[in-house]
Amino acid sequence: MSRIGKKVIAVPAGVTVTVGADNVVTVKGKKGELKQSVSPDIKVEVKDGEVVVTRPSDQIQHRALHGLTRALVANLVEGVTNGFEKKMELVGVGFKATNQGNVLDLSLGYSHNIIFDIPKELTVATETVKGQNPTITISGADKQLVGAVCAKIRSLRKPEPYKGKGVRFAGEVVRKKAGKSAGK
Repeated sequence: MSRIGKKVIAVPAGVTVTVGADNVVTVKGKKGELKQSVSPDIKVEVKDGEVVVTRPSDQIQHRALHGLTRALVANLVEGVTNGFEKKMELVGVGFKATNQGNVLDLSLGYSHNIIFDIPKELTVATETVKGQNPTITISGADKQLVGAVCAKIRSLRKPEPYKGKGVRFAGEVVRKKAGKSAGK
């Protein structure tokens, strides 16, 4: 048995989980509504305030989908109750981030500022404290969307290996290279 797949998902109060005829799991909560389509082989049941994911056989594909489906449904439940949040920091002289609503304005050392539109399902906050790197906080109910937007922002200026300048996740450790050695 899949160790992840056989765990039941507790549904908190105020959250409703329904499974449609076309194997689409819909989760509604205080942070919104999320949907996830599930493989027709995998069976998702809601009973007694818990979600149970089962598989029909021990084939390799069924075993792989079992844990995946359970993790996706658990992320839906977690997202509509608490939401997800990622913090990023801009490391470099003159790097700045400001936002107006869901429009992020990034100054990353290029000749022009980068204007980045954040999807309406997410919220963005920027913070600049003197003596510290500017930070960007992306939050929302959909874990996949939060991660994808953060990865796209990071790809605008990845941390370079010599000085470590660029956009990185908070707490990310960048391995630095030695660079040129002076003299003989």
